[in-house]
This record gives sequence, C-alpha cells and structure tokens, in this order.
Amino acid sequence: MKIVIIGGTGLIGSKLANKLRQLGHEVIAAAPNTGVNTITGEGLAEALVGADTVVDVANSPSFEDKAVLEFFETSGRNLLAAEAKAGVKHHVALSVVGSDRLPDSGYLRAKMAQERLIKQSGIPYTILRSTQFFEFAAAIAQSATIGQMVHMPPALVQPIASDDVITVLAEISIAAPLNGTVEIGGPERLPFNEWIRHFLELTGDSREVITDIHAHYFGTELNDQSLVPGENPHIGKIKYDDWFSTQPMKAQSQH
Repeated sequence: MKIVIIGGTGLIGSKLANKLRQLGHEVIAAAPNTGVNTITGEGLAEALVGADTVVDVANSPSFEDKAVLEFFETSGRNLLAAEAKAGVKHHVALSVVGSDRLPDSGYLRAKMAQERLIKQSGIPYTILRSTQFFEFAAAIAQSATIGQMVHMPPALVQPIASDDVITVLAEISIAAPLNGTVEIGGPERLPFNEWIRHFLELTGDSREVITDIHAHYFGTELNDQSLVPGENPHIGKIKYDDWFSTQPMKAQSQH
C-alpha cells in the first residue's frame, strides 16, 4: 500500500512513517522540507500519484486565531482537491478530543473547520481525535506561566503517549475507511493542574502551579468533560510515569 503522510517529518508523522515502513508499506513523508507544501500546492500532485491512503498530521505554524483557521482551511482544500484528482481511497486525519465542545478556542474552531472539509469532500475518511500528548507538558506549563506561577485549571484530562496514538493511527491507515470519527485517550484520567504539577516535580522545576478554574487552554475555559473522550474510545497502554522514566531529558533548568 502506498501511504502519503502530510506533516511526515514532525513528531507524529516521522514515527508513523517508520512504523508503516516496518509493516512493509511504501511511505512518502510529505512536508515543506521534503518539497511538498499543502499551502502553496508545491509538489502535492506528484506526491499523491498512486497513493492509496493519505494521513494528515500536519499542524499550523501559528496558533493565532486567524492564521490557524487559514492554515487548516487552505491546506485542507488543496489536499482534498489533489486527493480527488489522484483517486485516493482513504483520507485519515488526526484531530483533537474536545474540538466539537470548545467553540471559544480559535485553534479548535480551526480543527472543526478541517473536519468539516473532510466530511464534505466525498473521499472516504477516518478521523482520529486524540487527547493531549505527554510530550507537550513542558509547552503547556510554559504557556500558562506568569512570573513564577503556572495557572492551570482543575478540569479533567486524559493525556497520552504519542507512541500509543501512532499505534492506532497505523491500524486506521491500513484498514478500510470508517467514514466516521473515533477517539483515543491515555490510561489515566486526572485534573489538569495535578498533571502539570507532577511534571514540574519530576523535572525539578521550582515554579508553583496555581489552581485557577478560569485559566484558559487554547483560548477557552474548561470543564471536566472538555478534554476527555466520550464513549468507547481507544485507550492507550502507556502510563505517564512509565513514559517519563524512558525520556532522555528527565531534568530541566530551574526557573
């Protein structure tokens, strides 16, 4: 099977490419740095020649409301039009658990716009919505930091190792299209503030986590249903502490 991965050189894309190649598939890791640009259209038609499946894991370089919406709409339109011309049989996209529940978030509005384009395209599809990755705890803490205080809501989250997401993405990519949406979350559900506090403790970071029910995440307030999967999701196997113990950089500089 020939599989084209859009965003194929990023965190998720590169791991997915390796896994699918190990399973014996022909994989094209498509990204601007490999000569394929879904915004300009450069190299897109050539990359999709003979492709059975396209997996879109690309992300916007900017999370500003207008820029992120333009990215996902422009990229989505160009990609789906090119897929239609190439006769692609399955479009797979990685999205975010809670996208449909948090309209105040500009980023998640953009992900919903991406999902709508996929559903309207006529191309058989599967959308996988994932909870937040373990790998992004540091960036989340940094974005919520004011001085030495990290303002985090107590809303429930169910973070996941990217490797668990890769496993399910690979299964979806080589299976028949579902023409629907599935979700995946990690094996442990806990308050957002507790997760980030635990991360800071593990890394020897001196910043203090302040519990703030009004703290924003991607531009929106959260509740206990916002970022956790619904009924019958895929559940990852890797627990956070087990994952953390395998990471090469266990300590960060003191703040």
